Parts: sequence; C-alpha cells; structure tokens
Amino acid sequence: MALSLENIKYSLNNIAHRKTRSLLTILSIFLGISTIFIFISFGWGLYDYIDSVAAGGSSDKVMIQPKGMGGFGLDDTFYLTEQDVRAVEKSNGVYSATGVYIKIGKVEKRDEQKYIFVSGYDPQNPLVMQITDIRIESGRELQRGDDGMVTLGYDYKLDNKIFSKGLSLNDKITIEGKDFRVAGFYAPVGNPQDDSNVYLTADSMKKLYSDIKGFSWIVAKVDKTKIPSTVDAITRSLRNSRNLKEGKEDFYVQSFEDLVKSYTSALNIVIGFVILIALISVLVSAINTSNTMITSVLERFKEIGIIKAIGAKNSEIFNIFLFESGFLGFVAGVIGVGWGFLITSIANTILVNLGWGFLSPHYSYSLFIGCILFATITGAVSGVLPAIRASKINVVQALRYE
Repeated sequence: MALSLENIKYSLNNIAHRKTRSLLTILSIFLGISTIFIFISFGWGLYDYIDSVAAGGSSDKVMIQPKGMGGFGLDDTFYLTEQDVRAVEKSNGVYSATGVYIKIGKVEKRDEQKYIFVSGYDPQNPLVMQITDIRIESGRELQRGDDGMVTLGYDYKLDNKIFSKGLSLNDKITIEGKDFRVAGFYAPVGNPQDDSNVYLTADSMKKLYSDIKGFSWIVAKVDKTKIPSTVDAITRSLRNSRNLKEGKEDFYVQSFEDLVKSYTSALNIVIGFVILIALISVLVSAINTSNTMITSVLERFKEIGIIKAIGAKNSEIFNIFLFESGFLGFVAGVIGVGWGFLITSIANTILVNLGWGFLSPHYSYSLFIGCILFATITGAVSGVLPAIRASKINVVQALRYE
C-alpha cells in the first residue's frame, strides 16, 4: 500500500521533532557512506589509469629483469648483458629488443644537488619510452650521438619541485660531475618518479658510469597475439644463453599484460579490504538506526494505538516507520556523497600539486546514485523490524499504555 501525503507529513514531523536523535542516526550512516564513496572513487580512478596505460603502446611489450635486484639503480650485482639482448631478439615472436641502464645519479644545478634515477637507452629503439606512452612536451627526443644532451621529466620545468628554479631548454645540468644540455622535457606522467627521471643515450650512460656492468632490464617488442608462447620462447633462449637449468632461472620474463593483471589483483584486494571495513561501519550504523526506530516505536506506543483506533491499517503503520528509517538513510546518503565529493576533490588537488596526478578520483552518476541508493536501502532495511513491531501493536494495550 502506497504511503499517503498525509502520512509522509506525519513521518517528517516526527523526524523533525526528534532532531538530536535523527541527526545522530544520520551522522552514523553518512560517515560510512562517505568512506565508501572516497575509496570507490579513488579505486575506480586507479582502474582508469591502469586501463589507459594498458591501452597505450605497452600491450605488445615484454620486460626481462634479473632476479635478486633490490631496486633499479640500487644494486649492480644482478644485471643483463648484450648477449642476453641478442638471445631475446632471436626468440620466436620477438620483433626487437633493447637494454636499459638505470642508476641513481647525483644531479646538480647551481648550488643544489639531488639524487635522481638516471636512465640510459638506445634512441634508435626507444621501447622503454613506449611502455608508459611518455611524450615530449617541449624540445625534442634524444638522438644517437647526443652525448652531451639529456631529456628530463616534467617536474624539472617547475619551480620548487626538483630545484628551486625550474629549468628551460638548453639549460646546463650536471650529472656526476659532467655537464649536459637539456634537449627536451616530457609531458607529465602523474607520478613523482617518472616525472623526475633523467634520460641519456646508452653511449652517454656508459661513458658517465665507467663501472656499469650491464642492463637493469630488457624491453622486447613482440607479437601481441602470441604473448604466452613468446614469453616461453624468450625464457628458453635466455636459459640456454646463460647456461641455466629449467627452474634455476636468474631472471624474470613478464608481459605488460601480466604486470597489469598483477597490479589489478593487488588493487582488488586493497580496495576490497577497505570497502569491507566501510561496510562494517555501515552495518553498525544500520544497527544504530534500528535501535533508534525501536526507541521511537516505544515512545509513540500510545500514539500508534490512537492512530489505529481511528482507522489506520497495519500496513499504513508499517509504511510510516519504514519511510522514516528510509528517509534518514536517504538524507545520510546525500550528505555522505556530498562530503565524500568534497574530500576527494580537495585530496585530488593536493595529489596533483605533489605530482601524483594519476591518483585522480573517478566520478560518475552511477557512483553518486549508487551510494545514495545504498544508504536509503540500508536505512529502510534497518527499520523493517521496528516497523513490523509497530504495525502489530494491539490497540487496546496501546491505549492503556502510560
């Protein structure tokens, strides 16, 4: 039975009459809804970022990395060689392969110095730049023979980011005591590590670091329709090249698709765990709402008896209390979504300013409507038992109730 306009007004008056209790109930629900909104929006944003990277120039790439590496540029005990690159290139399904050098270098400008990741690659086969689909924003890419030139991540252009004063094209920068000229700047990627990288040609890298032993990793361009078999072929080729037995490999071979899947799986676990905590918070809120409605029923015991005595049906009483609990959930949902939107907007601004632009929240109508609808249903469901109890109140007992 539909709720009449008169009964709706009656329910709203009762909610307004018990302001403090209603506000506390709304507060308990909206905190949980805000938490859910915040983590879903940021989690969804991360999925969007992963999808955008996967849709770029990386789906046909395979990465080879030596086992035991403590971190790029941190440990040169484990490395790959030119012979490994040739073994990868000869593998079935591989179109081309190239090695990448990575070190942590002392980068200086004026009287300031920083320790930054420095990468060296072959400009004629820039597969490493295609992994993140990074593009030159100003200036030009490196070319073979650019021994005295570098390209820099986006943050070098900004004041008080890497150095107190941002750099410009053709500015001089010193790396490990040797001067280089800036040939170009890359567009922002959205995370501080990529946006602070320094890029050299492979020849410049070998001259700068005379003690460099080998590549930190190898990137291969492959037939993306045959990635699993190509990964197996690369593994076999490297195993034979390095005289290793099966199961004793000292390297990893991983497709970009596998990397995306592993990141997505880890993200699923983290987001799922956080949302579970938020749902527990909402469950506690629902119990609090149910308790509020039960108290309301007890306080209005005689009032309910009078309403039933003048002709109200059990279904009408049920609908009145169900509407009240659902309305409290709806208001909490609207406030929770609004509060969540405000927090994520502020957090997004802060993250962008810190250089973590890829951690942007995702907003959609389904997220806003879904959270409000969830809060409304939570409120309504928590009011079902009190509503049933109210609808079954005996008129005679209610009228005698003091």
